[in-house]
Order: sequence, then structure tokens, then C-alpha cells
Amino acid sequence: MSDRLLAALTRRRAVLPLLAVVLCLPPFYLDAFWLRIGLFSMAAAIGAVGLALLSGTAGQLSLGHAFFLAVGAYGYAWLAGEPGPGLPPALAALLAVLLAGAAGGLFSPVAARVKGIYLGIATLALVFLGHHVLLTADSVTGGFNGRSVPPLTLGGFAFTESDPELTVLGVPFGAEERLWFLGLALFAFTWFTARGLQRGRPGRALAALRDSETAASVMGVDVARHRSAAFVVSSMYAGLAGVLLALAFRRVVPDYFSLALSVDYLAMIVIGGLGSVAGATAGAVFVTALPLLMTRYADQLPLVTAPGSAEGAVGPTEAARYLYGAAIVLVLLYAPDGLHGLARRVRDRARRRRPRTPAPETAVPTPPQPSARPKEHTP
Repeated sequence: MSDRLLAALTRRRAVLPLLAVVLCLPPFYLDAFWLRIGLFSMAAAIGAVGLALLSGTAGQLSLGHAFFLAVGAYGYAWLAGEPGPGLPPALAALLAVLLAGAAGGLFSPVAARVKGIYLGIATLALVFLGHHVLLTADSVTGGFNGRSVPPLTLGGFAFTESDPELTVLGVPFGAEERLWFLGLALFAFTWFTARGLQRGRPGRALAALRDSETAASVMGVDVARHRSAAFVVSSMYAGLAGVLLALAFRRVVPDYFSLALSVDYLAMIVIGGLGSVAGATAGAVFVTALPLLMTRYADQLPLVTAPGSAEGAVGPTEAARYLYGAAIVLVLLYAPDGLHGLARRVRDRARRRRPRTPAPETAVPTPPQPSARPKEHTP
């Protein structure tokens, strides 16, 4: 192992614990608004990582990601709630993720045979079909008004405000503070499993499949099986994101899981960088936090009006969509590999400009000169 690689691994091992400590601090210092932004961003990042594996690593276009988020969110709300089976919330969350994976598995034969824009149109049908089911299946989904989400409990610990109140280091821990650490744990699980998939044999097979199906099949990659598996794994990540979103919202409604949500997730992975876990995370934070921040500070921003103002005015949500639409255009023109690739190029350029300490000069030993010998005279 080279010295440079060893130094990079040492820095990464030192940064990860420090980053974990920093991410655990916000509940002790920030109010509920900022914690909600963090929760929504972590849930979006989980779903965006799943879509990055499907579209960036496997090369499959999907416009139906909102459908699988809805399956996870409504699956948990129904399985753990009343009316419904009333299962333990932890078991209901696990089954909701598996239910989203099963929905992806039912659609996987289509994903195995169709690719490109045709697959995108096929997944688009899932969004419209799912929205219709959410509006009409009143006994399960609650119809237009949605249904409330039961709080999650693990071992008697409830991730909501409960009596007696929980206080840590003098800070009262309500629902947002408790869900923050749950979201961190789920996001960390998503991060490491997705990175492991990308760096392992499945990730290499999916990358080969994305670059050339013919070359991948020649190398022994089962094209249909790997396509189907990528769709199922992406659906399970979306289901997990849906569960966390439901816990953060505390109520799920059909209008949230619309085509606009699927487009938002495509924007996340394009802005962040296709096929990158870190890029998908950065894009998810950008797309999720921007409209919330603009809504809060709408009265201080030019050309943006507060929600509920006069007709024809640009609201914060519309302004946010304009901004990250412009960000997509700029990324496609000047940074096709997204924010992750841009950050990597800036880091590499900074390393090249860093002055290198010259190696100490060492005296080069001179080879010994051959001793002069008298010439031998032949008689």
C-alpha cells in the first residue's frame, strides 16, 4: 500500500468519528424548524441513494419513485394503525420496507425487458395508478384526507412527545429530537450498505451493464436478473424513506406522493451526481431544504412573496423549483458529474497546488576507480 493511499485512509478514519459527533449535536442547539429540515433531508437522501443506484449505477430511468415512497409510508401507517392489523410499530416499519420491495419485484419483469425512456414512461404509470388507489381505497389510505401515522416505539421507547418527558443534558427531547437520531441511524445504514453494493461484485456488474449490455453479457452478467435486483433494492430504499417521511410528517396524504415528487428525486441525483452516494445526499439536501428555507424567509427575499399572497405572485415553492431547475441546467452544461464531481475536481486541484516539500538530498557514492596496472609485455 502506497504512502498516499495510507494517508487518505487515515484521514477518512479520523474524519468519520468527528462527523458523527457533529451530526449528533443539532438536537442540543437547534430549534424544531431546523430539525424538521434535517429530518426531511435525511429521508430524501435515503430515497435519493436508492434512485442513484438504479439510475446512476444501473443506468435505468425511473419516474415512479414517488409510488414506492407512498407504499412505504402508507404501508407503515396501515400496518401499525387502526383500522389495520395494529402490529408493533417496529415490525410494521420492517414489513413496509419489504412491501415496497415486493412492489418493485412485481414491476421488475418490466424493468428487465424495457430500458431507457420506455422504462421511464412505464414507471410513470405507477405514479398515476398509485395516486388513484390512494384516493379511492378509503379503508386503507383514508382517501383524500389521508391518515394519521402511529408513533414508532422500540423497546418501550417512543419517538414522540410522551410522559414522562425525556431530558438529556438539560435539553428536553421531543419528537423532532428523538426522530433526529433515528434518521441518522437509518441514513448511516443506507450510506454504508449502498457504498458496499457499489464497491462489491453487484455494483461492478451493474456498472458494466450500464456501459454496455453486450459486453456485460459476454462477461457473464445475467442482464435480466441484475436489472430486476436493482429495481427491487431501489424500491426498498424508497420504502424506508417513506417510513421516515411518514414519522416526520405524522400524517400522510395522497397529494404529496405525486409526479412532482418523482421529478424532485430525479433533480436530486442529477444535481448531486449520477451514481454517487455522496452526490445523491448533497442533491437531496439542496432540493429539500431550499423550499423550506425560502418559505421561512420569504418576506426577506426579493421577488418572492409569502404563501397565500395575491394570485400571480411567485411563492417560495415555485421560486425554489425555478432555482433548482436552473441548477440542473448549469450542472448539465458545466458539471455533468454533479456536485460530487465538482467537489472532487476542486479537491484534486487544491492538492496539485499544495507545495511539496523537497526530498532531502543524499550524497551519491562514486564508484571506485579501477587501479592502474602495468601493462604486460608479451615476448
